[in-house]
Amino acid sequence: MTDRVAWHIEWDERALKEARKLGRPAARAIVDYFESRIASADNPRQYGKALAGPLQGLWRYRIGDYRAVCKIEDERITILILRVAHRREVYR
Repeated sequence: MTDRVAWHIEWDERALKEARKLGRPAARAIVDYFESRIASADNPRQYGKALAGPLQGLWRYRIGDYRAVCKIEDERITILILRVAHRREVYR
């Protein structure tokens, strides 16, 4: 049996500001999603989608009508949340 290592979730300042602007219910849903699903995942990539183009190398997670753009840092076992916004605004 292998020991399961939890992923650390870190927030960029910009993502924190964006989450605060979404309102309490949306922000809570996003935080809960990362704490309950992503932090304990063996492979956090299974829940997200790799981005292409200018955002290549980043991953996006879908939480209802909201999207989180993240950088997965395998060497640090960390998910860095870079942006959080409504789906029509997050990639701008």
